[in-house]
Amino acid sequence: MAAGRGKNSAAFRRALLGWFSRHRRDLPWRRTSDPYRIWVSEIMLQQTRAAAVIPYYERFLKRFPSVAALARASEAAVLECWSGLGYYSRARNLQRAAQQIVHERGGTWPESSTEWEKLPGVGPYTAAAVASIAFGEKTAVLDGNVARVMARLTNHSGDIRSPRVRQELREHAQEFLDPRQPGEFNQAAMELGATLCLPRRPQCGECPVARWCEARRLGRENELPVRLAPRAAVEVRLEIAVVERGEKPAQVLLQQRGNHLSLMPGFWELPEAGVVRLTRREHVGEFHHAITYHDYTVTVVRGRLRGGAPEHCEWISKDQLGRLPLATITRKALLLAAGAEAEATVRRGAAARRSRPRKPS
Repeated sequence: MAAGRGKNSAAFRRALLGWFSRHRRDLPWRRTSDPYRIWVSEIMLQQTRAAAVIPYYERFLKRFPSVAALARASEAAVLECWSGLGYYSRARNLQRAAQQIVHERGGTWPESSTEWEKLPGVGPYTAAAVASIAFGEKTAVLDGNVARVMARLTNHSGDIRSPRVRQELREHAQEFLDPRQPGEFNQAAMELGATLCLPRRPQCGECPVARWCEARRLGRENELPVRLAPRAAVEVRLEIAVVERGEKPAQVLLQQRGNHLSLMPGFWELPEAGVVRLTRREHVGEFHHAITYHDYTVTVVRGRLRGGAPEHCEWISKDQLGRLPLATITRKALLLAAGAEAEATVRRGAAARRSRPRKPS
């Protein structure tokens, strides 16, 4: 960085913090100093955008208002409340960490990032975020937004996915950090990346620290950060069956994923159509769903079961579905089937009305 534009410039910090105080988004986790609420938000924000997190965050805290409440809850209740956010190991680790805080630490919060990293599901970024925001530790965060900001500020041309490059960017972030307001500064850097220093078409004209940006000075802001092509997605076709029996309330056939599975262990899902023997098989529809590097095309069929329920499948009352952790694909399929059934009911009613003899006028 050119002379007079150093990383430790007080003017740089004032500019960024002043902008943040005027333009910060009003997010619920920014209205609290409670370590529990800050920690929950940081776990939810992993791999998920802030706008999508807000309703889950508020519902989760209403259901589990303290670390003690989370520690004593059943895993099924935690997963059901988390359902829809994805990456469900986050929820399991969150509860495991809560149990460690309550039972092994006597309810005492870790205060340093080193202590936070000892808890399940807490990596360097989350540890630095909670320790700096809730406890004032002078530790810089490096999430995707801050990494992009740092790559542009320092004109770093390395692949941002590389562990070596991320460590170098973390060191740059530490040099930029305001030691007097580390939590506020970290949030300001994240906000800058989320709202102005965007992956495409960065809003440099509105950036409060553009005059310190080396990429901007060299005309490289649209070239950085460097990111290698992502792994190609695997196309997967899946056919699942909605099988019901009884009425008021009806039951639906589900199976529970084994706890040994790496993807969504313990969640309930509809069986694959090839596993069940159906009569009066009916095509309901299709939808697409992406999980990590897999793109699913899901076909939903419906029918009545011929013979007994397959092994590992159970009849579950529809009244219970809201209390079970359901796989997202299953939720989508049940909604699709419910919509198709409602549409069919309307069509049958219209046909019946048309077939009635008209009264003489």
